Amino acid sequence: MKQYVVDAFTDSVFHGNQAAVCVLEEWPEEDLMMNITRENNFSETAFTVREGDKWHLRWFTPGGEVDLCGHATLATSFVLFNYFEKEAEKLVFTTLSGDLIVTRKDGLLEMEFPAYDLKPVEVTDAMEDALGARPAEAYIARDLLCVMDHEDTVRNLAPDQEKLKGIGGLLVHVTARGSDADCVSRSFAPKLAIVEDPVCGSGHCHIIPYWADLLGKDELTAYQASKRGGTLYCRRDGDRIFLAGKAVLYSIDELFI
Repeated sequence: MKQYVVDAFTDSVFHGNQAAVCVLEEWPEEDLMMNITRENNFSETAFTVREGDKWHLRWFTPGGEVDLCGHATLATSFVLFNYFEKEAEKLVFTTLSGDLIVTRKDGLLEMEFPAYDLKPVEVTDAMEDALGARPAEAYIARDLLCVMDHEDTVRNLAPDQEKLKGIGGLLVHVTARGSDADCVSRSFAPKLAIVEDPVCGSGHCHIIPYWADLLGKDELTAYQASKRGGTLYCRRDGDRIFLAGKAVLYSIDELFI
């Protein structure tokens, strides 16, 4: 089995977010996909199979399968555009979150995702205790979104991973207004056996609706302030979020399984 390792939301290796991509002719057993994912130990490993004019795409973390992942979708699109669909301008993926479309646009790969419907929730002492700083606001959808007053607070967080498991949401995203970008954020996912997701695409389906409303604009540049770092070029159109970025190939591997 061939596997591609791609750094997404960056134009240089060792930055952005790593994803492994396996392009298959048929689906292997789920146990095998989980074992490959755990062996890689990236935040995501993607598996895709062509089905007619579309590609069926599934995403796995070391903690299990998830319903949406932006950076692994970007990585998969990069692989397909460069090695399997060289003449294509658009790819359609069948996923647990419905059909997702990725388009080549102005030197970037742009993904269309559903926006999450954020509901405000009370800021609690448990949130402050887990994060090490008290959010100014908090919202819940699939994930918990915590808004901080200052960018430096987001950049300097050292949350307690065990305590994060006790607060709401599948993932926890922390965000603030940015100095060089419209917003900065970090994403933590101990419930999925991920300490920190370096650049989280699905997280920005929570983050961008918040900032688009607050800033009164639908086109934003977002920076994920993890150690690896990554930039997302985002726009909102109704209940859809468009995330664009670059990607770079790190390796092509042969799996002996």
